[in-house]
Amino acid sequence: MGYAQLVIGPAGSGKSTYCSSLYDHCQTVGRTIHIVNLDPAAEHFNYPVDMDIRELISLDDVMEELGMGPNGGLIYCMEHLEDSMDDWLDEQLENYLDDDYLVFDCPGQIELFTHVPVLRNFVEYLKRKNFNVCAVYLLDSQFVSDVTKYISGCMASLSAMIQLELPHINILSKMDLVSNKKDVEEYLDPNAQVLLSQLNRQMAPRFGKLNKCLAELVDDYSMVNFIPLDLRKESSIQYVLSYIDSCIQYGEDADVKVRDFDLPEDDD
Repeated sequence: MGYAQLVIGPAGSGKSTYCSSLYDHCQTVGRTIHIVNLDPAAEHFNYPVDMDIRELISLDDVMEELGMGPNGGLIYCMEHLEDSMDDWLDEQLENYLDDDYLVFDCPGQIELFTHVPVLRNFVEYLKRKNFNVCAVYLLDSQFVSDVTKYISGCMASLSAMIQLELPHINILSKMDLVSNKKDVEEYLDPNAQVLLSQLNRQMAPRFGKLNKCLAELVDDYSMVNFIPLDLRKESSIQYVLSYIDSCIQYGEDADVKVRDFDLPEDDD
């Protein structure tokens, strides 16, 4: 059985930086992970890339040869990946053992994990290949500076959860850039009444019913909470990694090692 993280989130949320820091952390603790680039528009990496979609197709080539724009071209590239899963991707995955740990660095185009079925079909393919997969959704901590932005981020996260149907972890990235941590703490595990009160203060009275429904949606299903990630702290990276490992049951199939020992001799 293999293990995989699907790193998703809006553009600029710190997905590639997360992958780079995760790789460095694992190198430090003597653990092996493999980073896979699924962004056909990527240019530079701060980590070694073990698999790269650009070997199959790149956004620059699609835009040049087909005359597409960046958004349409990116969707075209991902659909081409979907069509190539049984040959190109199958061949790539043959290089990895049953217990290998892959981290997929995905593009930031929000359509890919909210309503376009490409990533969902990609996940189903990984499951057929006997991978335990977890979605890791990154949201820039600067994005939750007020309640309206927080609700927007929650709705995008919920859309991804419903679309992908995976164990799902939400991470507040770039916590090292937050000057006042207390501004963010109340959004890590929100209270519906507090959210509703804040929404009603910031929005016109005619949105009262909508605000109530949104706050209850976040609270009633207990589906959205966030783990803060400060990449300056190894303990923060390890905490997030342990949380993800638990979701995908990494390490639970390892053989228990029993050391032989001699029974203590009786004094008699």
